[in-house]
Amino acid sequence: MYKEQLKDLIIEKYRTRTPLAYVRTFGCRQNESDSERIKGILKETGFDFTDNPENSDIIIYNTCAVRENAELKVFGILGEVKHIKEKNPDLIVVLCGCMTGQKHIVEKIKKTYKQVDIVFGTGALNEFPRLLCELLHEKRFVCDTNEYTDDFSCRTDVVRNSTYKADVPIMYGCNNFCTYCIVPYVRGRERSRPSAEILEEVRSLAEKGYKEIMLLGQNVNSYGKGLDENIDFPTLLRKINGIDGDFRVRFMSSHPKNATRELIDAICECDKVCKHFHLPVQSGSDEILTAMNRNYSASDYLSIVEYAREKIPDFSFSTDIIVGFPNETEEDFQKTLDIMKKVKFDSVFSFIYSKRTGTKAALIDDKISDKEKSERMGRLLALQREISTEHYKRFIGRTLTVLAEEENTEKGLITGKSDEFIIVEFKADSSFLGQFVKVRITGAHNWALTGEIL
Repeated sequence: MYKEQLKDLIIEKYRTRTPLAYVRTFGCRQNESDSERIKGILKETGFDFTDNPENSDIIIYNTCAVRENAELKVFGILGEVKHIKEKNPDLIVVLCGCMTGQKHIVEKIKKTYKQVDIVFGTGALNEFPRLLCELLHEKRFVCDTNEYTDDFSCRTDVVRNSTYKADVPIMYGCNNFCTYCIVPYVRGRERSRPSAEILEEVRSLAEKGYKEIMLLGQNVNSYGKGLDENIDFPTLLRKINGIDGDFRVRFMSSHPKNATRELIDAICECDKVCKHFHLPVQSGSDEILTAMNRNYSASDYLSIVEYAREKIPDFSFSTDIIVGFPNETEEDFQKTLDIMKKVKFDSVFSFIYSKRTGTKAALIDDKISDKEKSERMGRLLALQREISTEHYKRFIGRTLTVLAEEENTEKGLITGKSDEFIIVEFKADSSFLGQFVKVRITGAHNWALTGEIL
């Protein structure tokens, strides 16, 4: 209903021209996926898109709340937008995403950033047409940070950022409440999409020639809970694997406490599912894992890795690690370095702990200095460079299937990722982009492999 009203309002407001939208996304793949849905709504109601905010009629910032730096960056950009709006008073400024799930942030926006016209939370994404209608009708600030029951049936066609890689959300929200994490507070509880809808979306993407499908959720391993159908994540993977087409399947994010042997079996037995698992360990210390409320031990984590590599020796693991969780001791940190040496992660995404207002960890009196945290981060990065350089050598002389993703025109190189989620560089031109290619590996670095097309 509101989409039709919005179409009429857009035609009336802009008359002889097509209005332009600028959409910028901060944070994770789930945010990127939400922005694709937002673009779909905008396109359906009469907008086109621009990469220049100064040329736009509506600016939308889809925000991240996982780390403080992401929020500070948005506030800085909103200051710049104030000057753009002074030149163009009709400009509509929208703030959405995870930042707006925090009451103190919304109050700060209302009080300080008068250039913002609409604020809505992750649970109100489907309400965006209504909110825009209200703004155009009433010419006043509009805010909706309520949680709504997801109406998956009203999903609009998305405007995808790629013609060969596609994100497919399979669930939303999180029930884990790790003590450092703001996500359950800004994304709500776990809700799964019906499998029939997911399978239809994947089938449609395969028919259109998409080569990589990324299944998204805050914890995909717990997919299926709350649905009327009898299904779990391993079963969903097997159903997707049965869809016709030349494509591969990835997924994120996962929680180790739900990483079952049944899931590892499904990954190993499904030919379309990549033999790579991004499994955030966060720390190698059981004491810190308990303080984080992670509900697994270091030995539990290692048993997952061992089981996977018993089945497939080259099974690839990447991970997230938090350095400097409140009161992490040197002994705790050494245990993190130890688990890195044992697992030999192909890549590590590491972060210095960032206090998040509203989480339990934010209440802990932290006695570790910023200098000590930075020093530990430096040691962790140095160790991972050594591990990656040595571990990547196992591929030299072998042939990997790589999805060609980016072109470096100056060097005449194409960059892509292997099934194991490892960056591979090789000489080729743009005609290979979006295609699977066979690459014989000739060199290994701490960040990538190099090779040549067969």
